Amino acid sequence: MKLQAKIVGLGLVLVAGMAVAKEGVTNPVVKERMDLMQVVRVNTGALGDMASGKATFDAAKAAEAQAALVAAAAGIPAKFEPEETDPVSEAKPEIWMMFDEFTAKAKSLEEAAAAVDTASLDGVKAGMGPVAESCKACHTDYRM
Repeated sequence: MKLQAKIVGLGLVLVAGMAVAKEGVTNPVVKERMDLMQVVRVNTGALGDMASGKATFDAAKAAEAQAALVAAAAGIPAKFEPEETDPVSEAKPEIWMMFDEFTAKAKSLEEAAAAVDTASLDGVKAGMGPVAESCKACHTDYRM
């Protein structure tokens, strides 16, 4: 039950973030980062919806979402390497002050996503807890 609550909570946070994410961004580097984070949100949401029962489990779709999530997570450090800002960016300056730690947290998300067993609903359910925790850990420290 706790896992389902975490997954539903993560889904709500992701949906709320999508509503505001790209409104008015003018810096193209920041827009690229936001686009990448949108890929993370969409695919985490797809897996989370399956895990919570909001969407029907489909192993092929789960594997596709997992692959996109792993690839996006792997790309996070490179997209944040240039210290660029924009008035609508939610990136905290701590990202660049503690870039090694930020990169390690992105790697944790990549590893958690790669570990999700997409062959079964139980595997997706079990794997989404660590994914949600990875997202939360990074957002707590590095997102406004």
